Amino acid sequence: MKISTRARYGTRALLDLAIHKDEAPISLKDIAQRQQISLQYLEHLITPLIAAGIVRSVRGPKGGISLAKPPKQIALSEIFQLLEGSTAPVECIDNPNLCSRSESCVTRDIWEEMKNAMNGVLENTTLQNLVERQRNKKPPKDAMYYI
Repeated sequence: MKISTRARYGTRALLDLAIHKDEAPISLKDIAQRQQISLQYLEHLITPLIAAGIVRSVRGPKGGISLAKPPKQIALSEIFQLLEGSTAPVECIDNPNLCSRSESCVTRDIWEEMKNAMNGVLENTTLQNLVERQRNKKPPKDAMYYI
């Protein structure tokens, strides 16, 4: 299973907000530069995060975006669900009626275990956890901007 660019970039943008939370509000342009994400794509990613109450937007010359709640209260599962959808590797996990073999399919059991494992990691990891992990990483040698 591959995680989409949407979920990866959205998580990076939110991590950037969490790291720079004391500077809020932060312009999308600044986040886009630091994270090397197209501004247009970032604007598209932020919209559902604002609608869900994860991010708030401030208009005006000193406007920008900021987290709507503390990083320790934002689980990656919430972000992932909004930007990616289900973690199920196959459709029959979320909708067993799609396959007449669902009840007797042993491989389906494995796919369900995979979904549960991934959900466990995402539910138990917050933006604050990522901030702490990021602080322990070295910046890449060729980084123009680093968190």
